[in-house]
Amino acid sequence: MAMTATGRRIRKRRLKADINVVPYIDVMLVLLIIFMVTAPLLNLGVDVQLPQVAAASVEQPKHQVVVQLDAAGGLSLIQRDDQGDTSKVALDEEALVARVAAFRNQDSNLAVFVAGDAAVPYGEVLRVLQRLRTDAKVDKATLLTQSPEPQ
Repeated sequence: MAMTATGRRIRKRRLKADINVVPYIDVMLVLLIIFMVTAPLLNLGVDVQLPQVAAASVEQPKHQVVVQLDAAGGLSLIQRDDQGDTSKVALDEEALVARVAAFRNQDSNLAVFVAGDAAVPYGEVLRVLQRLRTDAKVDKATLLTQSPEPQ
């Protein structure tokens, strides 16, 4: 070792090149515990298939019939002929099902749209839709919706 003029020894200090990773490991373990605790809480709920409203428009079928339920519960049949003229006829439920069944017998690709007023209970609209599918044997029966207005 080298000596100075006063007789003291000069010590050379070595620099440590190690990184202390213990605090980083502690932080990572705390984050891991937080994620392990919160992950099961994120899946609380029931899987439900929701209807989609804002969908792309579909191709208009050649032969289509619209069954309309008004706010008072009355049924109407709106039909478009080959020339594009439309006619609206108010019918009771039995006559409506019979007429739609007759249209279905003439054309197996008949599309039936059920347009229910917003004031009509949802169960009533579905009951009419189910009668069209079972009694009139319509394969392509669906609900008619209106796209929401842009805000």
